[in-house]
Amino acid sequence: MNSKETKKIELPENYEELKKSANRKSNWRERLDAIDELGQSKNQQVIDILTHIMKSDSVYKVQEASYRQLKRLGEDVQLPARKKGELVKGLTKILVRIKKSLPEDHTYAEFKEKLQKMRMDIYDTYEGEKGADFDKWLESTWSSLSKR
Repeated sequence: MNSKETKKIELPENYEELKKSANRKSNWRERLDAIDELGQSKNQQVIDILTHIMKSDSVYKVQEASYRQLKRLGEDVQLPARKKGELVKGLTKILVRIKKSLPEDHTYAEFKEKLQKMRMDIYDTYEGEKGADFDKWLESTWSSLSKR
């Protein structure tokens, strides 16, 4: 299929909604669902969105899903390498600030809830990246942060 043919294929009826969902930084599951649905239409606009997400999303599972859809659509793409280290710049500083904003005797559950409310983007990125180990990782990180 050449690029003229790719442009002719109609976009899904809910394209604008899917585009917003695919770019919603605070919900990696919603991005995955949008990618799956967008990947059903071989259209240049869809390919452009999927390519952008594959190259730039903060959650590797989401990058992989975009890569798989692009491959399925016949695109010649390379899966980006998984990022090493901090996924969000200044993470420790942000977490310390959140911890200090809570009473000194706060619980892990209170910290987790405040992180989710204040920085859903960070919560979502690490939850998506860590999967089943997210709580273990967050609690361990929380307990290692300086108290004051």
